[in-house]
Amino acid sequence: MKLDARRIPAFLADPGAARGVLLYGPDTGLVRERAEGLVRLAAGSLDDPFRVSEPRREQAASDPGLLAGEMAALSLMGGRRAVRLREATDSLAPAIEAALAVPGDTLLVVEAGELPARSKLRALFERAANAAAVPCYADTGAALRQVIAQTLGESGVTADADAVAWLADNLGADRGLTRSELAKLALYAGEGGRVTVADARLSVGDHAGLGLDDALFAATAGDVAGADRALALAFEEGANPVQIVRAALRHMQRLHLGVAEGLGALAPKEAAQRSRPPVFFRHEGAWHRALQGWTEQRAATACERLLSAELACKTTGAPDVLIASRAVLDIARAARSSQR
Repeated sequence: MKLDARRIPAFLADPGAARGVLLYGPDTGLVRERAEGLVRLAAGSLDDPFRVSEPRREQAASDPGLLAGEMAALSLMGGRRAVRLREATDSLAPAIEAALAVPGDTLLVVEAGELPARSKLRALFERAANAAAVPCYADTGAALRQVIAQTLGESGVTADADAVAWLADNLGADRGLTRSELAKLALYAGEGGRVTVADARLSVGDHAGLGLDDALFAATAGDVAGADRALALAFEEGANPVQIVRAALRHMQRLHLGVAEGLGALAPKEAAQRSRPPVFFRHEGAWHRALQGWTEQRAATACERLLSAELACKTTGAPDVLIASRAVLDIARAARSSQR
């Protein structure tokens, strides 16, 4: 079956009698987190040798009956079993289809990367009555803020609204990395602590892509060369193209709001402090130039182009790195041309 976004949380909490779940998408950390959750639900743990089986993809590919055999096996100690298959590709679709047809209650958890709509694996799980396909895309917006608040809350830590906004701007490309960085931040704050923007920058900044932050502020200020250098650093630090385009969109939306509120008429420090969220002092100058150089209409147009760039990264098949790079550098060129 094909699940829409609203049904996914309830299904993952209770897959019922489903025999198979395909977890796919660009967020490998989220794929892994959801797979582990499903295996625990079915088998009680991730490493019980009597109830959990993890055949390698190469084994499943070379032995077409392996998955079916694993699905038919019974636990020597009783209880439901789980079979976990990682890095699956369309070539395994026939073997997986045969495995799903085996009687029993063993749960097959299949992990895959990004799969196009025409993928054989996706089609198999979406049309099967006893299985489901679950897309795993990077956390954004309210969903990302909820992950941030929940993860910090589990350690007894709260965060200022500005800190949550900053974290949402700098995390989210991979659920695993997001959890790891938030765990480090919670340890820094200590149980019962409250995280500020300064705390977040000190704890998370080394992995959260300050190169990307620098690139976006340079771009909206019209510094093409600076944006290009910082963008290259962001890619080296692991930022992915969709993350970059989404961060650029959030940055441009913040700029659009600041221009609409007339913050460019204020002194740089005051304009930075009154922006939502406030701008770190290191970027005050670049932010003030952007506030003075952009108009509401031009900022709105840039937002529309970034939305188109995000869609192109996901659907056109064109090199997504080039699409993201061009989207950011086009902003820088547009800002520079307005300064002439």
